[in-house]
Amino acid sequence: MKFTVFGGRGFVGSALCAHLYRQGYEVFVPTREATDAIGRELGHVIYAIGLTADFRTRPIDTVDAHVCLLAHLLRTTRFDSWLYLSSTRIYAGLVAEPAHEDVPLTVVPDADGIYNLSKLTGEAVCLAQISRHVRVARLANIYGSGQARETFLGSLLDDIAHGRDSMIHEAPTSSKDYIALEDVCWLLERIALGGSHRIYNVASGIQLSHAELARVVAEKSSGVVTFADGASHRSVPRIDIARITSEFGFCPRQLSDELGSLIASSRTRHTKDIGTHEPPHK
Repeated sequence: MKFTVFGGRGFVGSALCAHLYRQGYEVFVPTREATDAIGRELGHVIYAIGLTADFRTRPIDTVDAHVCLLAHLLRTTRFDSWLYLSSTRIYAGLVAEPAHEDVPLTVVPDADGIYNLSKLTGEAVCLAQISRHVRVARLANIYGSGQARETFLGSLLDDIAHGRDSMIHEAPTSSKDYIALEDVCWLLERIALGGSHRIYNVASGIQLSHAELARVVAEKSSGVVTFADGASHRSVPRIDIARITSEFGFCPRQLSDELGSLIASSRTRHTKDIGTHEPPHK
């Protein structure tokens, strides 16, 4: 059985490819431009191309990745199923909780909202396809070894690895839903091969506050985490995961239980980086 992973060299895509290889699948990773995928039989497609931390400074690239290239590939390739990776960020501003897959959404069309607007447009392109094998997975904040320093948690772990104090520029009451990279890979495989719905929340269903995160970080690392004065509260509603728990028997890992190993991994990478850049002995 064959999988094609667009964006297979990114944080999520590379881990997903490794997971699929371990399960014994044939895995095809197209080039960045995806020209080598045109006209081919792609099997089960997972579309993991996208921008995250730098979308505000690259709005045109964001729309190209989330919408334009997606539409082009849907039109010019052959596949058994297609799974588009969206984001639970689209629930920002939602008053009702928990946020389930069918809730009506409101998005503000400004520079900051271009991420949500482009993701929702990508979703709409996919859901407009007649085939029910074209699906959407809305991913929460993914944690795992090697995540980008530009992410909220990645920046925090990088500060700890370098022995720096860390300041959070959001209120302690702010919170996020964090899901383990291993859980994401496990779920995406199952959704792609046989999901009975067209949209899935891929999240832990647990809101971890910045205050609790800072407490656990201090406990696991002796690092100092402070909060900026007057920082604003920022959270998305609690994510409903009833669909993935009932259909796939999903039981999420919890970030608070795994922070110790993430901190150790981040410190190990920092030590290796230092060794790599040391001058040769005379």
